Amino acid sequence: MEIDFSTYNILIVEDSELNLFVLKEILEREHFNVFSASGAKGAFENLRRQRIDLILMDVMMGETNGFDLTQELKSLQEYKHIPVLFITNLKSPDDVVRGFDSGGVDYIPKPFNKKELLQRIKHQIKLIESSNTIAKQTAQLQEAILNRDRMYAILAHDLRSPISSLKMILNILTMSPEGSNTGYGDMINTGNDIAEQLFSVLDNLLKWTKNSLGILSYMPQEIEFDEMIKGVVETLQPTAKLKNIEIQLTLQSGLQIYFDADIMKSMLRNLLINAVKFSHEDSLIKLNLYSDEDDVVVEIIDTGVGMSVDAQRQLQEQIMEEGKITPMREKGKGLGLWVVYHFIQKNGGTFFFESEENVGSSFGFRVPLLNTTSNQKKLHIIN
Repeated sequence: MEIDFSTYNILIVEDSELNLFVLKEILEREHFNVFSASGAKGAFENLRRQRIDLILMDVMMGETNGFDLTQELKSLQEYKHIPVLFITNLKSPDDVVRGFDSGGVDYIPKPFNKKELLQRIKHQIKLIESSNTIAKQTAQLQEAILNRDRMYAILAHDLRSPISSLKMILNILTMSPEGSNTGYGDMINTGNDIAEQLFSVLDNLLKWTKNSLGILSYMPQEIEFDEMIKGVVETLQPTAKLKNIEIQLTLQSGLQIYFDADIMKSMLRNLLINAVKFSHEDSLIKLNLYSDEDDVVVEIIDTGVGMSVDAQRQLQEQIMEEGKITPMREKGKGLGLWVVYHFIQKNGGTFFFESEENVGSSFGFRVPLLNTTSNQKKLHIIN
């Protein structure tokens, strides 16, 4: 690694004019920029005036002790990163240990050997250069990730509107008697299912990228939860119909929450789409809504393929890690559930799931009730 030593500033803190002259002569011949001070006051003046990359610190300087001065420098945030090499004729193990304890990274014994001196200094400069290179590459990588997320957000946003319009048209056709009488009813239902899944993927991607970029707007409002659930289920009925799946709702009425409506719809849609996707044909999905103390509980239970213990562990690791890239690492696997988990946790709720292979799964969450005293505890089943 070729290093331009002329870009590095070294501060020598030394009260011996002879030692200072020799050190400056050696370092300036290697093209280092050299600054000097005879004690603590001069050292701080130099540190305030220019960037210092490395300090050569004498230990015994009259009233100034190099160990104590180094400890003081390391206690200050702006100087703690600067490596300090001690120049000392103290060679006992206790003195060496004290030097390292005070924050030094190495020491040069007096009288110093020129080759050893330069070798130790250049080694520290190489470490600084490597650290700077890593920091620069990290910044470039972070910028690349940021640009990628911006691209995802723009792409998802631009595609979300036309897909949403297409989904609305197909929803109308699936619910229209004219649409089913054309002989293309199954094709319309299939098209509606594809549009619904595309919309869900784009919606999840948009929320994930906006959250990563810190630009996701959150606008909570009072929500009649059972009415919202009915609306979301109605839009997904064509998808369930393709597999002849019945979605049974057991909803406690009068439950209100304070949540962003768009985000809550996304969470419900994600859980229902997953339940339909992994359910067998001609099966039943149960969606339960009820209050439990100060919370509202949503459970979506299917009798589908279920998951093995190992698959459940992997899914839990996938969606519950805080790293923003994690949900995308396996072709988007778990992104929808990550959206559910992330926003439930962010708003004081709890996400849960349990599953048994070849038996089925139950996914759900708890969120705080808006008003625990005014809720009417009425249950009704909708087939």
